[in-house]
Amino acid sequence: MKTAIGLSPFQMVYGKACHIPVEMEHRALWALKFLNYDSCDTAEKRRRQIIELEEMRLHAYDSSKNYKEKVKFYHDKKLVKKVFNPGQQVLMFNSRLKLFPGKLKSKWSGPFMIKNVLPHGAVELIDPASEDPQRSWVVNGQRLKHYLGGEVESLCTVMELVDPD
Repeated sequence: MKTAIGLSPFQMVYGKACHIPVEMEHRALWALKFLNYDSCDTAEKRRRQIIELEEMRLHAYDSSKNYKEKVKFYHDKKLVKKVFNPGQQVLMFNSRLKLFPGKLKSKWSGPFMIKNVLPHGAVELIDPASEDPQRSWVVNGQRLKHYLGGEVESLCTVMELVDPD
């Protein structure tokens, strides 16, 4: 599992690839003889290993940052820029509608009126059909789409007047 940072978790902690116990068993005696160093050499080697491990961690942080930037760019590329203005009517996607069974039930509720457009894509809505017209709530603009119901109805009446079949 090293796609995001380029290193395995074992490699991040210990600074080298993981060896299975069978590989270690055959080399145990050789390793004991080989690692019997002078204390100064051992300290120097350990210092270099710590520096290498720190470099690997910095590389992992850079890799993680680059990976997150790529994912964010890919996600943001798929977002559709929607422009909302106060006074417009919109429909809101209701993701909590799964409680009610029914494949053909619409997941869009509304229409709602836009009271205010806030920065970073937030929109303040009011429900003109509710008992309290001053009650408002803030939703993410990605959950909204323009409501064309009134305009479509007026276009239908205009078409009927032009072509009265």
